[in-house]
Amino acid sequence: MRRALLLILLAAACRQSSDVPTFRVEAVRFSRQVTADGNLKSTKATPLSAPHDAPGSLKIAWLVPDGSLLKKDEVVVRFDPTDFNTQLQAGREDHDTAGNKMYKTNSEASTTATNLRRDAHQAGDELLAARQFKFDDAEVFSRYQRVESQIDETLAGRKKEHAEGVLGVRDKLSAADRDLVSIEQHKADLKIRNAEQGLHALELRSPYDGILVLQHDWRGDIVRVGDTVWPGSPIGEIPDLQSMKAEVFVLEADAAGLAVGEKAKLSVEGKPGSIITGKISQVDKLARPRFPRVPVQYFGATITLDHTDPSLMKPGARVRAVLDVENRDGAFSIPRQAIFEKQGKKLVYRKRGGKFEPVAIEIGSSSAGRIVVTKGLAKGDEIALRDPTEEKDGS
Repeated sequence: MRRALLLILLAAACRQSSDVPTFRVEAVRFSRQVTADGNLKSTKATPLSAPHDAPGSLKIAWLVPDGSLLKKDEVVVRFDPTDFNTQLQAGREDHDTAGNKMYKTNSEASTTATNLRRDAHQAGDELLAARQFKFDDAEVFSRYQRVESQIDETLAGRKKEHAEGVLGVRDKLSAADRDLVSIEQHKADLKIRNAEQGLHALELRSPYDGILVLQHDWRGDIVRVGDTVWPGSPIGEIPDLQSMKAEVFVLEADAAGLAVGEKAKLSVEGKPGSIITGKISQVDKLARPRFPRVPVQYFGATITLDHTDPSLMKPGARVRAVLDVENRDGAFSIPRQAIFEKQGKKLVYRKRGGKFEPVAIEIGSSSAGRIVVTKGLAKGDEIALRDPTEEKDGS
C-alpha cells in the first residue's frame, strides 16, 4: 500500500515538472537597440547674424523664406530704416541747436569781454591821471583837495582791479558755457554717426551660393518679419550640403548604454527606403527637456554619417534613427517571463533533479523581451518560464 502511494506521488511530481515550460541558459550575443528622432544638420555652415557694427536693435522689414536657394551677394535680410532716419533727423536738429547756442555764447562772451576791457582801460587811464596830477603840495592846495586827490587815485585803482577781476571770471564762465555746448554738439554728432552707421547696415547679403536655413530659438520658432534683433544675433546659416550630420534625441529611460562609437541607422522622413549609416560621435552629459513646458527628459546625441547624398538629405530634414546602444558576447540573456519577484527580490526557478528551486539573481541590461542576468545563473541551467509554485498550490 505504501509503495503504491509513493509511486503515485512520484508520478504526480514528474507530471508537474513536465507541465512547466523551461528555458536552457546559454551564453549568447546580446544586443539592444533604441529609437530616436531628430534632424539633419550640416557639419560646416557659415552663420548669418545681425550686423555687429549696428549701433542698436534692428527690426526685420523683409526676409528670404527658409530653405531658399541663394546666390552670392544676394540680399537675405533688409532691416527697417525708420528708427535710424528719425535718429538722424533728431541728431541734425540737435547739432544745429548746439551750433546756435555756441554762436550765441561766443557773441555774448565777446561783447562782455569788450565792455570789461573798456572799463578796465578807462579805470587805468583815470588811475594814471590821478597819479600824474597829485595835489600833495600843502602850501598850494587845501587839505580837502589833497584828500579828494587820494580818494580819486584809490577809487581809480579799485575800479581797474574790479574790471580786470570781473573780466577773468567772465572768461572762465564763458569757457564753461562753451564746454557745455561742446558736449551737446558731441552728443548730436554721436547720434548722427550712429544713425548713419545703422543706415549703412540695413542689408544682410549672402557670402556665397547656398541654401538658407533660418535659426530656431529655444521655443523652436524662426525669425520673422517684424522681429527685433540685436547686433550679432543669429538669424540663420548657409550650410555645406556636401557634409551632413544628424542630431537626435533619446528618451532618458532608454539612454542606458548610449555611448560614443555605437553604430546607428537612419531613415529620412518622407524618403521611403532611405537607409543611412553612421556612428554616435557625441552624447550630452545631462538630460534636458526637448520641448518647453514638457517635463520629459531626453539625451541629445550627434551621429556622424558615413556618407552624404545632397539629393536626398537637406538641412533640417527629420530623421528616424535606430541606435545600437549595447552589443556584447557571452551574456546570459533570458526571457522576461522567467524572472519573478518575491519579497522584494528578483529570482528564477531552476530545475534540479526533477524539481524547481528558487534562485536569487542580479540583472543588468534589458531589451524588449530579454533581460541579461549578471549573477546567479550558470551555463546549462534550466529555468521555469512560469511560476511552478502557483501550479503546485492549485493541485
